Amino acid sequence: MPVTIFLEGEEESGGKNLAPFMRENAKELTGDVALICDTDLWDPKTPNITSMLRGLVGEEIEITCASHDLHSGMYGNAARNPIQVLADLITTLRNPDGSVAVEGFYDGVEELAPDIAAQWKRLPYDEKAFLAGAGLTQAAGEKGRSVLEQTRSRPTCEINGIFGGYTGEGFKTVIPAKASAKISFRLVGKQDPVKVRAAFRKHINDRLPPDAKVTFKEHGGSPAVSVPTDGAFLRQAAAALAEEWGAETAITGSGGSIPVAGDFKRILDMDALLIGFAGGDDRIHSPNEKYNLSSYHKGIRSWARILAAFATAKA
Repeated sequence: MPVTIFLEGEEESGGKNLAPFMRENAKELTGDVALICDTDLWDPKTPNITSMLRGLVGEEIEITCASHDLHSGMYGNAARNPIQVLADLITTLRNPDGSVAVEGFYDGVEELAPDIAAQWKRLPYDEKAFLAGAGLTQAAGEKGRSVLEQTRSRPTCEINGIFGGYTGEGFKTVIPAKASAKISFRLVGKQDPVKVRAAFRKHINDRLPPDAKVTFKEHGGSPAVSVPTDGAFLRQAAAALAEEWGAETAITGSGGSIPVAGDFKRILDMDALLIGFAGGDDRIHSPNEKYNLSSYHKGIRSWARILAAFATAKA
């Protein structure tokens, strides 16, 4: 069974060259299945195959009111404040029950397959401990959904940054002319990033008050990725992992996005199995990010078992 090693180093900066390269070399790159090692273990003793990745829509909006910054003593009350407008618009993005209020946002969102939902309930998972690790005490998302669902299988709308007015040291009584925010949506199932972006922009435009104008800047978009949980390669990999670890392999979703997994499917018509060995305390994308030596050692052994299982099945 031939194996092609495919290394790519610009994903975190957009990966703009990857998809064209895959198209240009599709004949050489196409195979039976793509194996990606960019995910995590369920816990230190439980292997995990990620069968779902959320997609992403990134948007930056800028609200402009006056033609220039204003003195709040001279213009306060009378002048439209773009920070206030932006704050009001942001509050309209969520319903009181925590769901996203953008019309049509949930089109294409699917419930978990019954067997996967049942397995998730069996998995050891401490919601309070998960939140406590971030200094939090209560889940703030969709009511009636577990933390595991909220972070692994449900779509999101998050405010990633907000800017406006005087933010330097000291104090300045200004009414700014502009205010902006960076907003992202994580997508699941069959949600269409193009439609989600259009629906969001309509939602904002429909709620603009007089004297307020908005401009939008796109920051990428990709659909969610899912792998059939009853596929032969997934079943073989799950069995091989269980043999190595001595524990049932978890089949879960990931809250993150790995666009190349979708590229493998769209461009090369290959499903991707995401089998990683990162720990829950590795501080991904944070200062002092790490990767345990035990993850290397067990990962090497696990991949050897998985490839052997594939080779035996193919033979």
